[in-house]
Amino acid sequence: MCGIFGCVLKEGNAAPIIHSSLKRLEYRGYDSVGIATLNNKEINIKKDQGKIDEVHQLLNLDDLPGNIGIGHTRWATHGAPLKINSHPHTDCKGNIVVVHNGIIENFLELKAELQNLGHTFASKTDTEVMAHLIEETQKQNPKLSFQQVILESLKRIEGSYAFAILSTQEPDKIICARNESPLVIGINGNGVFCASDVPAFLSVTNKAVMINNGELVTLSPQGYEIKKISDASPITRNPITIEWTPEMAVKQGYPHFMIKEIHEQPEVLRNTLRIQDHYLDLLSTFLDRASEVFLVACGTSYHACLAASYMFSKLAYLPTYPVYASEFLEQHGKSVNIDSTILAVSQSGETADTIAAVICAQQRAATVLSLTNVIGSTLTRISRVYIGTQAGPEIGVAATKTFTSQLSVLAQLALKLAKKRGKISQDEIDCLEEKLQQLPTVVDKIVTTQEEKIKQLAKKYSGSKIFFYLGRGISTATAFEGRLKLMEIAYIPSIAFPAGESKHGPISLIENGFPIVFVCPKDDTHKTVIGNIMEMKARGAHILAIIEEGDEDIKSLADDYIEVPKDIPAVLSPIPYAVPLQLLAYYTAVEKGYDPDMPRNLAKSVTVK
Repeated sequence: MCGIFGCVLKEGNAAPIIHSSLKRLEYRGYDSVGIATLNNKEINIKKDQGKIDEVHQLLNLDDLPGNIGIGHTRWATHGAPLKINSHPHTDCKGNIVVVHNGIIENFLELKAELQNLGHTFASKTDTEVMAHLIEETQKQNPKLSFQQVILESLKRIEGSYAFAILSTQEPDKIICARNESPLVIGINGNGVFCASDVPAFLSVTNKAVMINNGELVTLSPQGYEIKKISDASPITRNPITIEWTPEMAVKQGYPHFMIKEIHEQPEVLRNTLRIQDHYLDLLSTFLDRASEVFLVACGTSYHACLAASYMFSKLAYLPTYPVYASEFLEQHGKSVNIDSTILAVSQSGETADTIAAVICAQQRAATVLSLTNVIGSTLTRISRVYIGTQAGPEIGVAATKTFTSQLSVLAQLALKLAKKRGKISQDEIDCLEEKLQQLPTVVDKIVTTQEEKIKQLAKKYSGSKIFFYLGRGISTATAFEGRLKLMEIAYIPSIAFPAGESKHGPISLIENGFPIVFVCPKDDTHKTVIGNIMEMKARGAHILAIIEEGDEDIKSLADDYIEVPKDIPAVLSPIPYAVPLQLLAYYTAVEKGYDPDMPRNLAKSVTVK
């Protein structure tokens, strides 16, 4: 998740303010930084890969001249984290400069069109397309104002964006636009500011104007002007006073990063659905050719692989073998060969056990594919093909949005592979793709309607000494992930099993009041799960069920239940059904007085074996 900042000052140099404001956006995560200022109709740029302090020490970000400028911290999604790919980006003549947070879905088509018109691109990013598109639109419409040129250019852009744009044509203005990526305006007596988040300018003003989707903002020494992108009609919106402390502002008013990131999942899922189709097609082609496929990961990523093994089997009729990365060398190290394919999944791309497994497989001539949230990580560098999950930085140690984003990409891969292999009907594929597109809205509804109830359930069950998590079929993976979240941050011993295995030992632990969480989508396993619930209730267990809305059969048996919207296909169910379990773990930890962002003995990325 990139960070953008810009300012138009009445007095003083913009660069030092941009520099310090970007420092306040460091919590968003980034791999490179850059600043552009405009002075005497000349654009000046300094940028490079690395941390802000490192780049500043090398380049001195503060000495750029001018009272107007924009800056950027980049989290790579298109193009490796290199200087050439860092923002800001310019057009061919260096008269237009752009910073961007978001994903331009149709950038490849636009880039090809612009290259055919003679434009030369310097980077591998999607963002650079915007600078050249503005240049071309201006060339074809010389009588339009710069604001009108940008409005016309935005009509060609598909995807999410928060843009901040400078031009030598109108050197006293910054033009911003928003669609699904955050953008906020700040004002004080000396100027006006734009940023991805309030913390960027909170040290200079607490007066903010929130910008909505589909809006364009022009910043100038006179203030700000808001218009609708669709028809250029004006919008009047007054500033509000931000009462947050700087710490609260970093978390956007949430008490912890974990709950903030749980709430971000609808937006993250929308971003994963914007992954370029040709990347999915390329990776699925390698999977289709494989004689055997191993899904290799650790922790939460392993649970995503476990769910994916059901997806690949049910949709593409492709047998895959989920393997803990820490066990891969002992279990399969000597048997993999040139006909083997490894799909490694890692949030950080630096997990030591996963890297070791991949290198072992690579040395035995296996094909290595990967899925990670960090472009430029070790895993991306040693993979034949990789896909970035587009989740943005995740600060909380317990994975939430990175898990659901992994599942979304794996589901897209399974559907792409199913289409390639012709194993299910086109009607079924179309239906599943439609349901996948609806999941961001479904997850948003779950958080909106169930969070308060889950908070109360956390109070009820927080004194429990042990938990069971049970599910059948693909819901086994959901149960495993729910169990892990509770153990990680609430420190309650928890056991997860396929529900059918509960009779093979675990049921002996059940006594009066024993809490069991059942994951119960209304799929082919539903009737059997009801039998498992009845077995547990007969022995005095307390049943907390995650159910489909209106599932009266399980409502009548459960002591408590959390509802998920209807008609979610079984193969997609881990995405929405995991969210109540994340919330339950979070609020249980808070109820017990623990900091869910910093669980004891755990690290965000396990880089030692």
